[in-house]
Amino acid sequence: MTASSCPLCTTDGGPLVWRGDKLRVIRADEEAEKGFPAFYRVVWNGHAAEFSDLSPPERQHCMEAVAVVEQALREQLAPTKINLAALGNMVPHLHWHVVARFDWDSHFPAPVWAPAQRARDLQREQAVRARLPALEDLLRARLSNLVPSAS
Repeated sequence: MTASSCPLCTTDGGPLVWRGDKLRVIRADEEAEKGFPAFYRVVWNGHAAEFSDLSPPERQHCMEAVAVVEQALREQLAPTKINLAALGNMVPHLHWHVVARFDWDSHFPAPVWAPAQRARDLQREQAVRARLPALEDLLRARLSNLVPSAS
């Protein structure tokens, strides 16, 4: 896939929470519609297919951003677990999935891509959604203080 045909090069990939020089954070609303309201992606701005395509300082910067998102999710939502994944099988553009998981979610403890284990709890999902504006304000503040390492 080339940058001109890559959906993460030609679009943000979802509602933009924050953008820096090297990376951005988006909310994965298509996953929220499946029952995962606090599903975020840290997306590398330049077209890179693999984590090892980045220089060591870029890798450090990327993982610091992933850690900031994870920590904010933990502080604001108190999930049962945070799932991290960098698959890229469908879109070979470096991005990390950062997903707040709850013991009541329809798939827990299985991965979000596995079959559902139970019915969705729409009331609890909505309660999480209601907390996202404050979470995203915190993310913007913390990510703005994240200084990219020299490449």
